[in-house]
Amino acid sequence: MMSLYSIAPIVMHDLVIRNGTVVDGTGTTAREVDIAVAGETIVEIGKVGPGRREIDAKGLLVTPGFIDVHTHYDGQATWDPFLTPSSYHGVTTAIFGNCGVGFAPVRPGAAPYLITLMEGVEDIPGTVLAEGVKFNWESFPEYLDALAASPKVMDIGAQVPHGVLRFYVMGERGADHQSIPSSDEIAQMGALLEHALRAGAMGLTTSRTTKHRTADGRLTPSLSAQEAELAGLAQAMRRAGRGVLEVNSDFGPGEFQVLRAASEISGRPLSVLLLQVDNAPELWRDTRAQIHAARAAGLNVNGQVGCRPIGVLIGLETSLHPFCQHPAWRALDHLTPAERYRRLCTDADLRRVLVTERGSDEVTLRMQAALPKMYVLDDDLDYEPEQSSSVAARAAAAGRDPWELVLELLMQREGKQLLLNTFENYNAANLNAVREMLTDEATIMGLGDGGAHVGTICDASGPTFLLSHWARERKRGPRLPIEFLVRKQTRDSALGYGLSDRGVLAPGFRADINIIDFDRLSLQMPEVVYDLPAGGRRLMQRARGYRHTFVAGVQTLCDDELTGALPGKLLR
Repeated sequence: MMSLYSIAPIVMHDLVIRNGTVVDGTGTTAREVDIAVAGETIVEIGKVGPGRREIDAKGLLVTPGFIDVHTHYDGQATWDPFLTPSSYHGVTTAIFGNCGVGFAPVRPGAAPYLITLMEGVEDIPGTVLAEGVKFNWESFPEYLDALAASPKVMDIGAQVPHGVLRFYVMGERGADHQSIPSSDEIAQMGALLEHALRAGAMGLTTSRTTKHRTADGRLTPSLSAQEAELAGLAQAMRRAGRGVLEVNSDFGPGEFQVLRAASEISGRPLSVLLLQVDNAPELWRDTRAQIHAARAAGLNVNGQVGCRPIGVLIGLETSLHPFCQHPAWRALDHLTPAERYRRLCTDADLRRVLVTERGSDEVTLRMQAALPKMYVLDDDLDYEPEQSSSVAARAAAAGRDPWELVLELLMQREGKQLLLNTFENYNAANLNAVREMLTDEATIMGLGDGGAHVGTICDASGPTFLLSHWARERKRGPRLPIEFLVRKQTRDSALGYGLSDRGVLAPGFRADINIIDFDRLSLQMPEVVYDLPAGGRRLMQRARGYRHTFVAGVQTLCDDELTGALPGKLLR
């Protein structure tokens, strides 16, 4: 007779998720299995033993937590541990410091310039940053320590911004594009970068696009950095032996070759933003071809892509709308949004002046040009609208002044109606080019810009849209398999930044997990809220369908609401 003492004890897991449809992040076919978690780690997949907490996920989708490598929470992460809106959309890891802008290193007294740079490039109000960011650091490692000092709802990683590094070393000359750094200054930048990488920075980011300007109109400092400067920084990355080189560029003639050379010197991955722009709608294909050529030569290069149009939201309370520079509108600046709306409702002469007495300022001209790409964002939340439904097309069909129609539309929903300006990634008025980018093996997910463009764009909701639109809802072209889409936002993104411990549901991997009611998964209407420091406004878009989100085995979201738990940490 077998002794009772020879019977193996029953293993009690901390968490067991049973009967879920598991899409594990590798791209393999979904299957119904159980998942067991102990502490921060997945320990078993299949038929597993009991758990201290068990969730019946029958009929629900179980995925790895989503990884967003392109955010701008550099400032927000110092005052907001919940990193909304990303945490509402299943994101469990966020990387910021992109596009060459950020807040470290910073010399005493230099913070106003960094605020002006971030305000101009990423549309985060200077008053918000001045009140919210304490700047109780100077070096980048000290900034990392400040980030690590308080818990977060998700894991975060920070990158060294080239423009800020340049300004730290060169002072005002760093923002003067006629100035070239000396060899000593390049060496100093390299030494600071190497030190930051060894302290835990995730990489170096640089901006080489004329779209990026400070709030007072100056071009971003890193725009004119020449090969010698890039080579010096690349050598620092090689010495450190870690980090990704992230680039936002206009990709003019010869630009990719310069970046490829920097990647070759560094021996580190190169990640470039890849999107369609209207002034050169086929340029992205040329860049993609160069990415493929570099990969064929053995380099680690990828393109960061989005899953929908770069959507500028137009409303009476957003940063941009067709009347925002009109003197009659500016005269109402002292009023609250509700008071301005009431004035519009009761003052027919004001409405007439706004429509008929248009100016020739830059914003008004941009809004005029945008009318054929501007659409009503109604309850269907159609991010792939037909050209025939644009404001310009609707006005033409009705024989109306499009500006009169725009004002009428913006006054709907008690002045809260939003219009979607498909700013980029929508040249042919469909998402076919975006689909081509998504399905390319050389791309990872990016372009969400969580924490940035707070009064104009809310594309941080991209992970929810990626799954709901491309796997279930798309009507104007082929859809994509859910297994592929999950892999794109999890394992592919993780490997793009060398995060080998997450992005897959398998034993030994980090227990970052989403449990999703896929049939209900959807976006809510974006809205303007006033919850930033100094009462600053921002656009917020939430989701429906996230039954549970776990970060390191701790539940952070339940039925689309934050639990208050803060298990996230700084990645180093």
